[in-house]
Amino acid sequence: MNVVVTGATSFLGRALVDRLLKDGNKVYAVVRPGSKNRKYIDTNRPGLIQIERNLEELHKLDDVIKEPCQAFYHFGWDGSGSENRLIRKVQQKNTEDSLKALEGARRLGCRRFLFSGSQAEYGIHKEAMTEETGCSPVSEYGLAKLAFLKQAMDQTKKWRQEGSCSMEYIHARIFSVYGPGDHPWSLVESCIRSFSRGEYISLGECTQMWNFLYLDDCIRALILLMEQEKESVSGIYNVAAPEQENRPLKDYIRMMYEILGFHGSYSFGRRKPNAEGPANLIPDIKKLKAATGFEPEISFAEGIRRTYEAEKH
Repeated sequence: MNVVVTGATSFLGRALVDRLLKDGNKVYAVVRPGSKNRKYIDTNRPGLIQIERNLEELHKLDDVIKEPCQAFYHFGWDGSGSENRLIRKVQQKNTEDSLKALEGARRLGCRRFLFSGSQAEYGIHKEAMTEETGCSPVSEYGLAKLAFLKQAMDQTKKWRQEGSCSMEYIHARIFSVYGPGDHPWSLVESCIRSFSRGEYISLGECTQMWNFLYLDDCIRALILLMEQEKESVSGIYNVAAPEQENRPLKDYIRMMYEILGFHGSYSFGRRKPNAEGPANLIPDIKKLKAATGFEPEISFAEGIRRTYEAEKH
């Protein structure tokens, strides 16, 4: 297929581009002009075409892409860091820019548009989260992702009713993904760095329920959704590990400590919660599994080993 990927230098974007190229697709990787992360895109790889565009220019991609495309993955999003998640102006602009990306996909004749939603849309819950669970985001980041969902669903429905475009909209609510290349301040990266060096790390309470999914499994789930041969896969899908992986975050910390050889030390209750607060992550992925047959292939222990080995070189 001819595939467009925005946010191609992001943690998920880089891994997706790599997988799509290995699968024999032609990939238009969209990066922002002057991005310091362009080094992650190897423009010499067969099938890869890099395009420099700002997020507010994504509706005009057909100016440079002169052939129809079948799939559009939209990961381009400013202000994903903890502090920017609370800034309304930053997050509202992301919603506006993402609608331009949707229009860009329409002009390119894409069959499906997949958006990287977030568990932050749900807000704080104590029970399992299904796609029908009510959403009460507590951050501007979650509010903006949720706002785009409604507007994108309304827009694609309008296009179908007008007969001008039959593009499907897939809203992938991605939970907690880890793996090589993640942000250095993420919990998993911080633990791997500290424990592998025999250092001390101070942590939050870590009493909330959590769920981790390895990067390669996440990318495989997104591709399965995009490439399903069913007539329609429009709608919301939780993307996470299955129910049996839901456990207290403390347990995951202890597992990493053990896997990395019991080096260093840690203590709980020393750090403040992130922008979304001490949210539980208890995803239900039955809908994803029913639509695609998805099952993770990499256990948490194996994923931590792979991440450590990839990053120590």
